[in-house]
Amino acid sequence: MLETRWHLIRHAPVDNPEGRIYGSSDKSANTSNANAFQLLAQRLPREGIAITSHLRRTQQTLDALISGGLKVSAQIIENRLGEQDFGDWEGKLFSELPDLGLLGNEDLANFSPPNGESFKDVCDRVKPIIVEISKIALNAPVLVICHAGTIRAAIAMALENYSIPLKFEINNLSLTRIRVLSETQY
Repeated sequence: MLETRWHLIRHAPVDNPEGRIYGSSDKSANTSNANAFQLLAQRLPREGIAITSHLRRTQQTLDALISGGLKVSAQIIENRLGEQDFGDWEGKLFSELPDLGLLGNEDLANFSPPNGESFKDVCDRVKPIIVEISKIALNAPVLVICHAGTIRAAIAMALENYSIPLKFEINNLSLTRIRVLSETQY
């Protein structure tokens, strides 16, 4: 059995005291806690392939992990690993959003904010890159510094379910591990 070991790390915190929705906005990460990056770097495999999204906060987080002692064999920027685009809701407070009533997780997974994308759309864009990288990195660790929505999409792929991962809380600098298994080479 061949496997690719995915280590998904949510980016460092974004200074956002008002709690505005920033999804696909290119916000900076707060990487001032050097100790947190050193501790996380110690938990990660050495010489893995490091992949970030195109958003600055993920690249800043990877840079801080490298400064904290992480060694990587290659660095890749992949746009498909970006956070959910909340469209017209970007930059708004949750209190400014319309009342959606009581959407169940399945309805929520399919809901798109105006001019944005649904969680299912995120899953549909993340799954192909997981498959592609898994074909290349068989038996090698893959480190992905990305976003809560992206990590939930990877969990959705693993569980073969779009709605359950919406219940998961993905904290900044948290680590989620997933193994992609294959009985044969691609």
